[in-house]
Amino acid sequence: MTGQIAIRVRDLKTAFGHHVVHEHLDVDVYDGEILGVIGPSGSGKSVLLRAIVGLKKPAHGTVEVYGDDVSGLEGDALRSVQDRWGIMFQDGALFSNLTVRENVMVPMREHTNLPVPFMRQLADQKIRMSGLETKDGDKFPSDLSGGMRKRAALARALALDPPILFLDEPTAGLDPITAGAFDKLVRELQRALSLTVFLVTHDLDTLAATCDRIVVLGEGHVIASGTMQELQRMDHPWVQEYFCGPRGRAATAGVK
Repeated sequence: MTGQIAIRVRDLKTAFGHHVVHEHLDVDVYDGEILGVIGPSGSGKSVLLRAIVGLKKPAHGTVEVYGDDVSGLEGDALRSVQDRWGIMFQDGALFSNLTVRENVMVPMREHTNLPVPFMRQLADQKIRMSGLETKDGDKFPSDLSGGMRKRAALARALALDPPILFLDEPTAGLDPITAGAFDKLVRELQRALSLTVFLVTHDLDTLAATCDRIVVLGEGHVIASGTMQELQRMDHPWVQEYFCGPRGRAATAGVK
C-alpha cells in the first residue's frame, strides 16, 4: 500500500424508499490494498459496492475515486470513468448467449475502439490470467463449472486493466478447495498488477487468506475497521461473535 486513498466515501446515505440502508457512512480504501467488507445480513455490503460504482444513486454523500467525485455522475459521464474499475458480481453475471471470450470482450467493445482481432488477443490473455485455458474462451457459461464461471467473470472484470477491482462474494457457492484456489489467485493478481481490491464477503477463510484490512458494516455505517487480529480484540458483540467463535478462531489460527 502507498498511503494514497483510492476510494473515499463520506457521509453516505443510501435508501430504498423509506428504508435507510446506510447513513453517515465513511470509508477509505487505500491504493494497493485488499479491503474486505463484512457485516450482518442486511447491513448493505453489496449496496455499498453498487453505490460506489454508480449502480445505486446515493441519497446523500460523496464518493471520490482517486480524488474525482463520481457520486453524482450519470449516463455518458459515468461511463467515461467506468474503465477505472472492474466488477465481478456474486453470480458472475455472464451473458449466457455469449462465449467466455465474447463476455470478456464486452467491456472492450463498450469503452474502446480497438480492432476486433486485437480484442480477441487481449481477451485470451485475460482468460489465461484468470486461471482458465485459451480453449475455454470458446465455451458458453452453461459449459463451465461454478469455479470456472467465477474465473471467467474475473477475466471480464480485468478486461480493461482497471486499477480497482470490486469482488462481490467471489467464493460463494464454491467448495473449500476451489474457493481456496480462487483466494490465492486474487492475491497473486493483486500483487502482480498492483490492484486495489474492494472485496465483499462473509467467508472467514477468504478474509484470512487475502485481505490486508477489514471494515465491518452495521447499524447503517462502519462499526469497526482493522486487521483480523485487531478486530478479534474489539468488544463489539457482533464482531466478537464473528471472529472469536470456533470458525473464526480456526480461520485466523495461521494468520500472523
